[in-house]
Amino acid sequence: MSEEKTYEEMQIGDKTSFGKTISEGDVYAFAGITGDFNPVHVNEVEAGKTMFKGRIAHGMLSAGIISATMTRAAQGGLPIYCSQELAFKAPVRIGDTITCTAELIGKIPEKHRLIFQTTVVNQDGVVVTDGKAVMLKK
Repeated sequence: MSEEKTYEEMQIGDKTSFGKTISEGDVYAFAGITGDFNPVHVNEVEAGKTMFKGRIAHGMLSAGIISATMTRAAQGGLPIYCSQELAFKAPVRIGDTITCTAELIGKIPEKHRLIFQTTVVNQDGVVVTDGKAVMLKK
């Protein structure tokens, strides 16, 4: 994590990134935790019949990478994740390395809110998930 900063010290344009390679274990653990056993995630034969031609990770698994990035982006303290807008742009496959970058694009001083653009790309630079997040930082 970066050096701790106060709300006032955080500047528009500040960026934080976090990445992870998605494993088969990650997909099965996520399915078990959430109860989402959609065959497109856990059944290669059935997933092969879809437009994806094979299994893909849950979209919300990439959103989880955003959550991890947001904790780092707050740069210390005890931030509260207030909201997240998401758009799933491309599939994440088992073995893909995805990296989220959170860029501070706005501040709401009277509410101590930070607004971030959140972008997740795969190892080829393809945007897989895009959105905007709001955090409360005291």
